[in-house]
Amino acid sequence: MNLILLGAPGAGKGTQAEKICEHYNIPAISTGNIIRAALKNGTEMGLKAKSYMDAGQLVPDEVVIGIIKDRLAEDDCKDGFILDGFPRTIPQAQALEDMGIQIDKVVDIEVPDETITARLSGRRVCAKCGNSYHMIYKFPKVEGICDACGGELVQRKDDAPETVQARLVEYHEMTEPLKDFYSKLGKLTVVEGQEDVEDTTKLVFAALED
Repeated sequence: MNLILLGAPGAGKGTQAEKICEHYNIPAISTGNIIRAALKNGTEMGLKAKSYMDAGQLVPDEVVIGIIKDRLAEDDCKDGFILDGFPRTIPQAQALEDMGIQIDKVVDIEVPDETITARLSGRRVCAKCGNSYHMIYKFPKVEGICDACGGELVQRKDDAPETVQARLVEYHEMTEPLKDFYSKLGKLTVVEGQEDVEDTTKLVFAALED
């Protein structure tokens, strides 16, 4: 089964990708991870990507897709894979189609923007040991202090409400149109993200087995 997971940042795609991997024994392909691997291994596409990065330029879609195509040709993908974080735009999705990369299903995890903002902006991380907390779901015993080491709990810049909202705007403008793209191809299924992760997982597997 060849899958794409869609959803706004904070919708819980990473967690669901892990659960799908375990259940179907297929790899999750993260764009950032495979580009780093291609750079490390010095592949042809990795070297092309490096030339753009060294020049301070964005890696073009055709190079990114070349790296993805190389990764999908590896043995562990022969029974299926999950693309998480790619494609992000219509041109990238069209390029996948043009390269003959078969996608069986696209699962879109829908979570309201206000829920995502509350989830992400509520996160706090210990400045000393890195332990993670949440102002709603996992509150420390003493406010602002890490239970494990007594370090100060801080909000990462990526979790600040204004940063989260900017990422959501970018998602709606650039990535959300993929829902219509894959719907027209008859591949899209929408799952409403639930408060409980396990409830979302049940809906995801029901969609995959439909």
